[in-house]
Amino acid sequence: MKDSYFCSQDCFKRNWNQHKAVHKQATGKSLVSIDCTVVSNNILGTRVHNPFPSYFFTGSVRPVYPLSPMRTVPKSIPHPDWSVTGIPKGEKRLNRAKIEILDAKGQEAMRTVCRLAREVLDVVAAEVRPGITTDYLDEVCHKACVDRKVFFPEVLCLLSLSNSVKSYPSPLNYNHFPKSLCTSPNEVVCHGIPDQRILLDGDIVNLDISIYHGGYHADLNETYYVGDRALADPDSVRVVETTRECLDKAIELVKPGTLIREFGVVIEKHAKSRNCAVVATWGGHGINTEFHPPPWIPHYAKNKAVGVCKPGMTFTIEPILTLGKPREVYWPDNWTNTTVDGKRTAQFGARRDALQDDTAI
Repeated sequence: MKDSYFCSQDCFKRNWNQHKAVHKQATGKSLVSIDCTVVSNNILGTRVHNPFPSYFFTGSVRPVYPLSPMRTVPKSIPHPDWSVTGIPKGEKRLNRAKIEILDAKGQEAMRTVCRLAREVLDVVAAEVRPGITTDYLDEVCHKACVDRKVFFPEVLCLLSLSNSVKSYPSPLNYNHFPKSLCTSPNEVVCHGIPDQRILLDGDIVNLDISIYHGGYHADLNETYYVGDRALADPDSVRVVETTRECLDKAIELVKPGTLIREFGVVIEKHAKSRNCAVVATWGGHGINTEFHPPPWIPHYAKNKAVGVCKPGMTFTIEPILTLGKPREVYWPDNWTNTTVDGKRTAQFGARRDALQDDTAI
C-alpha cells in the first residue's frame, strides 16, 4: 500500500486490528467483508492521519483524517437558518422558559418529518458492517435525506410543494458541524464526526439522524452492533440493551400531566439495576420548527427540571449510558465527546413502533 505508515509504535499497536483488516484485503486474504470501493477511495487512495497526534485519547478510537469535503444540498430544498453562516439564529432568540404547543397542523407536520427521519435511520443502519468507514455512512445519510420527500396524489393538481419537497440533514453546518450525521463508536458519547475510520468487527456505533422537512425538525438515534464479535461481548450487549430499555420505560410515562423531571428517575433507576451509569451532561430537548428549543429533559434522578407534559408538546428523550464513569472529555475538534475512562457508551432516542404511537413523537 503506497505511502502507508504508522506515526509511532504506539499508533501501530492501537490500530493493529484495523491494519490487519486492510492489509489482508490488499493481499487478497480478507478476514472481513470490506466494501472495496469505500476502502480504496477513503483509505488506500489517500494519505490518512491522526490530526491530534499529541492528544491523550481515553480509549481506542482515533480520528482518521482528512475529512471529506462538506456535502451540498440543492438550493431547491428549504434550508434552516444556519446552513450558510453556521449560526442557528432562531434558536438564540428563543425564550427558554416558553415551551411551544403545536396545533393540529403542526402535530401532523411533526409526524411526517419523524416518519421520514425513521426511514433515513433505517437506510443508514442497513449499511453498518465491519470494513466500511463512518464517512461512507455519512454519504449514505446525506443522500437519503435529500432524497426523502412526501407526496400525496390527491393534491397533484395543486402542485403542493409543502407535500413534495425534499429534506435537509439538520446537523449539516449547525454551529459549523461539518457532516450530515453524527457517528459515535465505542467510547464516543455523542457528536462524533464521520471520517475515514473503518468500523471493526466488535465495535458498537451510535447513528444520530436529524432532518428538516416542511419547516419542522426530527431527531432520533440508535446504537448498533458491528459484526458478530460485538453481539458476543456481554458488556457491549449490557450497555446497549439497558439503554434501549431505559428509553422504552421513559416513553411509557409520556402522557399529559407527567412531570418532566420524572423521566430521569425511571431512567437512572433501571440503569443502576444493570450496573450502568447515566451520562448527565446530555439530555433530551424540545423539537419542532427549531432544532433544540425548550424544554430540557434530564435523564438522571433528583433533577430540578420544571414543566409538565401537555398535549401538543414535542420533545426527545435520548438517554446515554456508560459502563464506566459518567464523565466526558472533548477531543480537540470541539465536537467529539468521549468517556473519561475509555469505557463503552450507548444512546437511544428512537423506538421503531413510535410511528404508530401518537404519544411518542
